[in-house]
Amino acid sequence: MEKEICRISIATSWLADEYTFYEDHRIKRIYDHHSLNSNNVEWLKPEQISKQNKDKLVKNCPEEHKEEIMQILDYP
Repeated sequence: MEKEICRISIATSWLADEYTFYEDHRIKRIYDHHSLNSNNVEWLKPEQISKQNKDKLVKNCPEEHKEEIMQILDYP
């Protein structure tokens, strides 16, 4: 497996929503639908992530990884 760049959470106060970015540009999302359906995993391509979520990811991204994450997300 490729090396992880960083993890970014855009969770609400009660539902998890975390994205893990890898050097090979893969994106893993772990999220909760609701309290009884948690820790769902999906692998995403940048075009599958909404503009709203891309905004949140870039905003919450650690500064040292922001440029690389913006490139992976093709943001803006």
